[in-house]
Amino acid sequence: MTGGETDIVETRLSAPAASGANQTGVRLYNERLILSLMRRRRHLSKIEVARQTGLSVQTASAIVNQLQADGLLKRETPQRGRVGQPTVPFSLDPEGAFSLGLKIGRRSCDLVLIDFVGATRQRAHETFPYPQPAATLDFVARALPALTTELTARQRSRLTGLGVATPFYLWNWGAEVGAPPGAMDVWRNVDIRNEIASICPVPVILCNDASSACAAEFFFGEGWRHHDFLYFFLGSFIGGGVVIDGALFTGRTGTAGALGPIPIMRLENGRLVARQLIHCASIYRLEEALRAAGRDPSSIWRTPDAWDDFSTHLDAWIEETAEALAYACLAAISVIDFEAVIIDGAMPTAVRSRLVERVAEIYEKLDRRGLIDPTIKAGAIGADARALGGAALPLIANFARDREVLFKEPPNGSPSPNFP
Repeated sequence: MTGGETDIVETRLSAPAASGANQTGVRLYNERLILSLMRRRRHLSKIEVARQTGLSVQTASAIVNQLQADGLLKRETPQRGRVGQPTVPFSLDPEGAFSLGLKIGRRSCDLVLIDFVGATRQRAHETFPYPQPAATLDFVARALPALTTELTARQRSRLTGLGVATPFYLWNWGAEVGAPPGAMDVWRNVDIRNEIASICPVPVILCNDASSACAAEFFFGEGWRHHDFLYFFLGSFIGGGVVIDGALFTGRTGTAGALGPIPIMRLENGRLVARQLIHCASIYRLEEALRAAGRDPSSIWRTPDAWDDFSTHLDAWIEETAEALAYACLAAISVIDFEAVIIDGAMPTAVRSRLVERVAEIYEKLDRRGLIDPTIKAGAIGADARALGGAALPLIANFARDREVLFKEPPNGSPSPNFP
């Protein structure tokens, strides 16, 4: 593999045309359906589960009981005050499963440990001038034991995997991140998933970093409220993700939603020039402007939630970025009538709010005849989206609603991971 070309996570699957659903597959699908519903609604009684899934009360009750026995659901305090027996709500048990997420960025690495509801239990962070495989593996080797050392034996047995969120084709962007000529070429011949798997005690999944951020928005944020949405994440470089029919869609090669290459027409020196979105709407553009003005841009990455006052440089960056994003939205909506466009990034909440508001204002002024306007809104996760999205990947693989489970039987015949 060369820097993420294979062994990608495939989260939008089609069922085999000649296969039928077996009883185990139906049970597994219904269990995942109920877990996904619990994740979205937070607390539900057995009767509410039956009502919202269309299952019989008897079937819903049996599945909820089994999920509780498996340690994935827990009983909440009975709700009294109504006629008849008190209602007993259930919710996801935070101790039900754990997952690790690694974000390999162009300026930093993050490793997080999360529980079943997406709360971060432990984290490690490291910055660097530009990413290198050896330094990344050294970071994982040092940080991984520290993150898991305080887990009990039961918690350790419920680690589902490690999701790696990384930009694909890192070697293409050496000049933009300030790496010496040829320094990034080493990524061409590194199978980073296998290298990490050799030092990690749990299965490793690899996915594009922006698609991973999209997964975090869908799984832990507010994206689930939309059946289809387009997702932009502004890191050092912009990327994106696509959710269609309520599932993350990564495509045949794992690069679906690679929004950076979208061509944007710009007026330069009196003539129209096509530039890729990645060169018009990425944070590295702000970094370049600050450096050209003699200012230190390092706080952009050291403290992504508390940027210094970048004054007019920030204003100009927001305007340039918003215009490019508005045209990119128009191009995407012309292909798929997304219900929403969600914009997030490694930036302070106030900056993100200004950017999203300006994108919506510019989009309103574009020629949109023949199109259905989407809702343009801010993401709910923020700078941690890529690392949390990486950690979400094993949870999605094991617990998220997936029609393909109707057509296959788990190796151990169990509807959930082989937890003790």
